[in-house]
Amino acid sequence: MFNKTVARLTYKALLGRRRALLLCALPLLLIVVAVAVRLLGDVDDDVTKQLLGGFAMATIVPLIGVVAGTGAIGPEIDDGSVVYLLAKPARRSSIVVTKLLVAIGVTVVFSAVPTFVAGYVLNGDSQQIASAYAVAAAAASVAYSALFLLLGTVSRHAVVIGLVYALIWEALFGNLVPGARELSVQQWALTLAQKVGGSGAGITSEVGTATGVTLLVVATVGGAWYASRRLRAFTLAGEE
Repeated sequence: MFNKTVARLTYKALLGRRRALLLCALPLLLIVVAVAVRLLGDVDDDVTKQLLGGFAMATIVPLIGVVAGTGAIGPEIDDGSVVYLLAKPARRSSIVVTKLLVAIGVTVVFSAVPTFVAGYVLNGDSQQIASAYAVAAAAASVAYSALFLLLGTVSRHAVVIGLVYALIWEALFGNLVPGARELSVQQWALTLAQKVGGSGAGITSEVGTATGVTLLVVATVGGAWYASRRLRAFTLAGEE
C-alpha cells in the first residue's frame, strides 16, 4: 500500500520553500510564546494548560494540519499534474494511503514535538501535562491529516475552507460553544491527554475517552476512504 515514489514526491511538495517556511514558522511561534511567558514570571500548571490547550491544540495543530493535509494532494489537483500520477501503474487507494502517511508524519513532527517542547519550557513535565498534550497533538494530527487530505480532493478552495475551520470552528467555537465542542477534533484528542495526564493534570474534555477515540478513528478511516473514492472519480484528463 505504501508507494515510495509517491512518498518522495509528496515530501518534496510539502517541504518545498513556501510550505516549509510556514510549517517551521507555526511551531516556532508556539515555542517563542512559551519562552516569553516563562520569562515573564512564574508559570504554574494552569498557565501551561491554558497555553497548550488554548493556543497549541486550538490553533497551531489544526493550522499545521491544514498546510500538510491539503498540501499533500491539493496542489497536484489544482495544477492538473495529478493526471501524471494517475497514469502510473499504482492503485489509487495506495496513492491516498501513501500521501496520508506522509502528511501524518509531517504534521506530527511539526505539531506534537513542538507542543511537548513548549510545555517543557513552561513547566517541565509537571503532572505529565507536556506529555499529555503532545499525545493529544499527535492524535489530532492523524485525524486532521485525513480530513484535510479529503478536503483537498473535493474542493479547489481547500486551504481557505481549512483555515476557516481551523480558526473559527476549532479555535473559537470549539472552545466557547458547549454543543460545538463535541464535534471538535481538538476535544476528541483531549480525551487522550486526559487519560495520559490522569486526575492530577486536571485536563478535561467534553467527550468520553471511548467516544473520543472512536470518533478519531472514524474521521481518519472515513476521510482516507472517501478521498480514495474521490481520486478514483478523476479521469486521465483531470476531470470528474
